[in-house]
Amino acid sequence: MTRPAYKRILLKLSGEVFGGKQKYGVDLEVLAVVAQEIKSVRELGAQVAVVIGGGNIFRGVAGAVKGIDRATGDYMGMLATVINSLALQDALETAGVPSRVQTAIEMRSIAESFIRRRAIRHMEKGRVVILAAGTGNPYFSTDTTAALRAAELDADVILKATKVDGVYDKDPLQFKNAKKFKKITHMEVLQKRLRVMDSTAASLCMENKIPIIVFDLTKPGNIKKAVAGKEVGTLVEVEKQGRK
Repeated sequence: MTRPAYKRILLKLSGEVFGGKQKYGVDLEVLAVVAQEIKSVRELGAQVAVVIGGGNIFRGVAGAVKGIDRATGDYMGMLATVINSLALQDALETAGVPSRVQTAIEMRSIAESFIRRRAIRHMEKGRVVILAAGTGNPYFSTDTTAALRAAELDADVILKATKVDGVYDKDPLQFKNAKKFKKITHMEVLQKRLRVMDSTAASLCMENKIPIIVFDLTKPGNIKKAVAGKEVGTLVEVEKQGRK
C-alpha cells in the first residue's frame, strides 16, 4: 500500500472549479468527482483540511469594481465559501467520508465555529475538516486563509488545486512560449510576482516553511499523486539555508 509523503495536508480548491462547464453555481458531477479524489487521499492515511474559494458564486473584488462596497463584497464572498463548503460536505458524506464544516464567522445552526484544537482532533479521528468563511475578515483572500490555517493546523503542505498544471513564468493560456517551473522557492514567487498565491499568502508560507504544490485538479488522480510524493505540477519549496 502506498504511504502518504505528507501526514497532514491542506487542500486549497478554487471555487471556479465547482462551477464546472457553466463556471457558475455548483456542478454536482464535479462535486462528486472532487469528493472521490479526497476519499482516495484519506484512504492513504493522510489527514485532510480543505479551504474553498467562492468565485463560482460571488467574488468580492469583482463586486467592488462594479460598485459594491469592498468590505461588504468580501463578506458576501465569505458566505459563498460557506455554500461551497456545505455542498462539499454533503458530497463527502455521500461518498462515505466523515467531515465537519468549521466557519470563521459564527453560524451555529449549520456549522461549527473554527477552533484550532477541535479541527486537529477531527483530523486525527479521520474526519475531513472543511474551513469556510475565509479568515472572517474582509480584504483577505482564500489563499491567505489557506496559508493561515495551514500554519495554525501544522499542515505539512498546501495542495493548491487549479485548472492549470503548475506555475508558469506567464499565463500559459495566453502565451504558447510560457515556461513551466518544476520547482521554485517562495522568495522567487514573490520576486517574480508569479500568480501562485497573493503576496500575503506566499509570505506566510515562506515564514512558516510550508511548501506548496500547484497542480491541475481536472486530471484524475493528481491529488493522490501529490500526497504520495510523486512528481506532479510545480513544487514551491522552502528555500534552503545558504542557497543563492
